[in-house]
Amino acid sequence: MIYISILIIIYMKVTVYGTKTCIWCVKTREFLKEHKIKFNDIDIEKSKKAEKIMIKISGQEGFPVIDIGGKIVLGYDKDKLRRLLAKK
Repeated sequence: MIYISILIIIYMKVTVYGTKTCIWCVKTREFLKEHKIKFNDIDIEKSKKAEKIMIKISGQEGFPVIDIGGKIVLGYDKDKLRRLLAKK
């Protein structure tokens, strides 16, 4: 399991699309930091282009949207995050 986690950290790009004031965005960032997962943090309030990308990849305007190596997580779904990141 540790080997899988190391591979994910090395090879999977993780991006969080959200806002600084959204509680579920904050919880998502905290979860990733707690598990020492490096991620790109995109504030959609500061970039209309990023907001359009988020809507295109998720099919919705809600946030957070988390892109884990091309797999999309809608909202703060801890179970799905754990599964995709191979975390206990």
